[in-house]
Amino acid sequence: MVLAMVPPPTRLDPAHGRALVPARAGRKVRLREIGPADRRTLAGFDRDSADTRRVGEYRHWAAHRAEADFHFGIETLRGGLVVGSLSATEADSPDRFSYGIGIGPQHRRCGYAGDAVITLLRFMFGERGYSTCQVSIYGGNVASLSLHAGLGFREEGRVRDLELSRDGVKYLVLMGITDSEFAEIHPDFPVARERERGRHHRPRGRHRDR
Repeated sequence: MVLAMVPPPTRLDPAHGRALVPARAGRKVRLREIGPADRRTLAGFDRDSADTRRVGEYRHWAAHRAEADFHFGIETLRGGLVVGSLSATEADSPDRFSYGIGIGPQHRRCGYAGDAVITLLRFMFGERGYSTCQVSIYGGNVASLSLHAGLGFREEGRVRDLELSRDGVKYLVLMGITDSEFAEIHPDFPVARERERGRHHRPRGRHRDR
């Protein structure tokens, strides 16, 4: 599924001043706004995983309250069940972004995370005009490392962090993917046409939706 290349009009969340965008659908899930009714569900995911949480894992409620550029609930196409959440933010340059994603413990290993990430990359690369995505993953999170490798992310380095002390692992793995690398994996993604048009149609900087 190819998303529209022309950005729709942007609305702002009156409570946080962040951008609200129309829902984006993948093969299994859609990314949509997080509503008041969803927050109890997301907070419940955090409680359910509290006993088994590893250092550096995603916290739905904290992420929703953080100063990220985009927040999405992850909802199944069949049944409209909220199974997790995702937040994305501009990184150290206007061309680069990062994100965090979490799936409720009872909804994992169903392919929801991978589909949500692909849907996000289509949106951020195709509609928002970013060229690079980079994520930091706790070195002991084998499931997340495998997921991102399978999606085409490449390891770019490791950062030692003395605060990460669980299971003897004290580093973060930096993984990244570019829009052209994403297009190689997904030939229907028209990144070349986007480059021909140029990227100036997207206002740059963190103020773009404020």
